[in-house]
Amino acid sequence: MFKKLCGLLFIFVWTSQAQDYFYKKFQPFNSDIPSPQEFLGYAIGDHHTRHDRIVSYMETLAELSDRATISSYGRTHEGRYLVMLTVSSPSNLNQLEQIKEQHLAFTDPEQNPTNYDEVPVFINLGYNVHGNEPSSSEAAMLSAYTLVASNNPEILNYLDKAVIFVDPTINPDGRDRHTQWANMYQGNPLVSDPQDAEHNEYWPGGRTNHYWFDLNRDWLLGIHPESRGKLAWYHEWYPNVVTDFHEMGTQSTYFFEPMKANGSLNPIMPKENYEDLNNIFGEYFAKALDSIGSFYFTKEVFDGTYPGYGSSYPDLQGGLGLLFEQASSRGHKQKTAFGEINFPFTIRNQYTSSMTTVKAAVENKAFLRKYQQDFFKSALSRAGNSRIRGYRFEDKYDPNRTKAFIDKLLLHKIDVYESGDGYVVPTRQPQYRMVQTMFETYSKYRDSVYYDASGWSVANFYNMKYRTVTSLNTGQKINSTDGLVKPAAIQRSDYAYVLDWDDYNAPAALHFLQSNGLTLSTSFKPFTVNSNNGPKTLNYGALVLPVPLQKKSPETVFKLLQKAQQQFQIPIYGVSTGYSSSGVDLGSRYIRALKKPKAAMLIGHGTRSYEAGEVWHLLDTRVRMPITKIPMRNFDRANLYKYTSLVMVSGRYELDEKQRKKITDWVEKGNTLITIGSASEWVIKKKMVKEELISSEKDSTKTVKRLPYVEAEEHLGKEEVGGIIVKVDIDRTHPLGFGYRDNSIPVYKNNSVWISPSKNAYATVAKYAKDPHIDGFITEKNTETFLKPAASLVVSKLGGGRVVLFADNPNFRGSWYGTNRLFLNALFLGDKIRVPE
Repeated sequence: MFKKLCGLLFIFVWTSQAQDYFYKKFQPFNSDIPSPQEFLGYAIGDHHTRHDRIVSYMETLAELSDRATISSYGRTHEGRYLVMLTVSSPSNLNQLEQIKEQHLAFTDPEQNPTNYDEVPVFINLGYNVHGNEPSSSEAAMLSAYTLVASNNPEILNYLDKAVIFVDPTINPDGRDRHTQWANMYQGNPLVSDPQDAEHNEYWPGGRTNHYWFDLNRDWLLGIHPESRGKLAWYHEWYPNVVTDFHEMGTQSTYFFEPMKANGSLNPIMPKENYEDLNNIFGEYFAKALDSIGSFYFTKEVFDGTYPGYGSSYPDLQGGLGLLFEQASSRGHKQKTAFGEINFPFTIRNQYTSSMTTVKAAVENKAFLRKYQQDFFKSALSRAGNSRIRGYRFEDKYDPNRTKAFIDKLLLHKIDVYESGDGYVVPTRQPQYRMVQTMFETYSKYRDSVYYDASGWSVANFYNMKYRTVTSLNTGQKINSTDGLVKPAAIQRSDYAYVLDWDDYNAPAALHFLQSNGLTLSTSFKPFTVNSNNGPKTLNYGALVLPVPLQKKSPETVFKLLQKAQQQFQIPIYGVSTGYSSSGVDLGSRYIRALKKPKAAMLIGHGTRSYEAGEVWHLLDTRVRMPITKIPMRNFDRANLYKYTSLVMVSGRYELDEKQRKKITDWVEKGNTLITIGSASEWVIKKKMVKEELISSEKDSTKTVKRLPYVEAEEHLGKEEVGGIIVKVDIDRTHPLGFGYRDNSIPVYKNNSVWISPSKNAYATVAKYAKDPHIDGFITEKNTETFLKPAASLVVSKLGGGRVVLFADNPNFRGSWYGTNRLFLNALFLGDKIRVPE
């Protein structure tokens, strides 16, 4: 069947008759249940399997066997079903609701069950969160078949003592994107040359979901339907063990936990998780992989510091999250330094780890249950030992951003209560550790190199003002965000309407009204009017809609405003006079008409798909505004003059002088170029704008300290800015700052783009504060040399237009509600920026 070629990787000659290579040890099998090979018509590993066929196979297993049922926990952006196959003994499935009730008793700190070894352990085998890491979904079919069809005593014992939830494809949209690519370029005979098209996907690749988001970072943030559906399922079942199967570079072997030590100084997950459980399970995986001759490593890399992975979120819910990383064949067969690695080989390791997870969980189920019980009880005791009794937050100027933050808290089953004019989150609750994740910030760390961000206090993502409280004054508990925002009904006016720009949904409402033929203006100064709902004071950027100047009747205007309010739940006020009680009048020259923006974005080779997806997702799902995505390969023939704004996200742009001139000529005609991260760095280096970067000049005469070679990765890694939250001071009078009420806001920084404040006194919109640190690790050198002197947001004049340079990503992971406004202001108000010289 397979033949050993070398020491680190075992490579095999595969034939379509070799399927029992995977699961021969679990014979005999029920012949009435089709194997994956019999169902698909090809051997597992011969081709990449589409998601719909995987789902169909799972449905067939549930239809033919009394050991399995299937359900759906959601649909993807592209409409693919997210399914869960539940497998256990027929007896367990017949009384699953009673078993579930017994299981959940261990997650309730107020209950004290002691039947730890009597209740079946709950195991969630989760696969393929990264679409182009495909081996695990193939292994999911093998695992499901083994559990459903095997009559081996070992399997029957597992079914009696466990309920196994098989989630075969967490990211179906990405998987099918990659499956199409791999099968489309599959050769016959197979081509193992790493340069072959099969092993090199075109941008954006299959890793991400429809909007090019990494779903393995979305467990905490819960932005996408895949994650929100899974989180809802998770908090219904609270599994004891959760697997998270991945792939890594082809030249590697296989990784399983224990991970690298947690980077936090005082991790909020219990030591029993990463010191005891990981080591217990690790011994099982080592023995199983040794038995099939697979090489592996542990502890060297990867960390669970960020709580939003599929392998770390369960650790904060009383379960054990387990990460697996398989060297990828990136196709069906590929050359490596140790010979060839093929698709079936990668599948076998994932399948072996799947079945070993079930074995380890069953044999340690009493320990796992007691651990989960202690986890939730310790949440209350830990909270009781803290002087902090809760966190109070509010933003009376932006109820929809507040609503979005509360939705995030409720998604994680965090208790939230009304409290006076604001809201309060008590610390003493079962989800205390998630409360810590949402609000606590840190400045000291045990480690300085992270696999992901080191700062993630979610309240700061939302620019949510909060404070600790040492005593609680709670009102009604909030169970849903439905009806949480209740703007006063619009009172009709035949003169004018005003809309406050402070609300998160105001740009969406503006786009809706502009798309329906209405013309609105923006105010460059605050004012107070006597509206039909009483006196209202409006901030910089407030919108004014003069009714007599519209091309539509007053009745039609009113109905459109009603629709806008119904859709976006924003306050809109009718006024009967243009005379303001304070501030500018409605006919002031400081109130300027707005043009409807038309935006485009460069995508494709050289651009960062994550950031491009974040822009696309923001405009699609929250503003409901289309954006034209122009592939780099089409740039030369693209007509930029169809657009008012062009977005360039981070990337490695390879535009020549002629192509750069095409952009600058377009900007000079009065348009707006918006650059983010390294794209801002690029336009500065190419001297397309008259701005400068901060650099650290190396002193060639200085003696370099000699360091151990083996420590180079750690020493150099800590100088990177992996992900921190810092404070900036913004100019709220600048159009890019319209809608903010505070001069200081948190921003997210995960790059080394350091822009000097503009030499134009009016062009630095946001500069890092004197004391900028909020959360996350950054070296003193980076803080003093780069961060403190630098600007986060600068506008540079270019002819009759302007370039908006973001040093930091205002749309990071679809979650930075607090800085989305800066980006949306650049789109909607960019042409109103006149940079004085």
